[in-house]
Amino acid sequence: MSVPAAELLPAAVIADRVARPTADPAPLGVRRLNMMRIGYLFMGVGLVLVKWPLIAKGTVATLPVYEGVVAVLQTAMSLLAFRGLRYPVAMLPVLMFEVGWKLIWMAVVGIPNLAAGDTNPQFTSVFFNVCFGAVVLAVTPWDYAWKRFVRAPGDRWR
Repeated sequence: MSVPAAELLPAAVIADRVARPTADPAPLGVRRLNMMRIGYLFMGVGLVLVKWPLIAKGTVATLPVYEGVVAVLQTAMSLLAFRGLRYPVAMLPVLMFEVGWKLIWMAVVGIPNLAAGDTNPQFTSVFFNVCFGAVVLAVTPWDYAWKRFVRAPGDRWR
């Protein structure tokens, strides 16, 4: 007589399988995936046009330290955005990060400065560029992100 496979598993493994139901959201349709790809392409090309020349010409080394940090971080983000063209769902946190930092900047820097009338050409330039985040905001599948990153059970700690 053979023993059922479930009886061969340790009790902890069985308990883990019962306690952690799979909460994967339904897969995204091709239209939604292609909309995400538009967002990745928008991010990637925009950063290529603005940040890559600083790296290619070597002028990033002449920038103030924090501006140099921002330039190389955004260059790395552009590489991740291009990766999102092939793997839009796997790279979804890149879109979420892009929207997140821009919303936080708007809330704590942009809107208060506008309300106070404290604007200058540098602020206006940054504000204008941050507003382009609306494209990424619009193409991000927030319902899917909510189910996948907020509602789904977390990974085990042990």
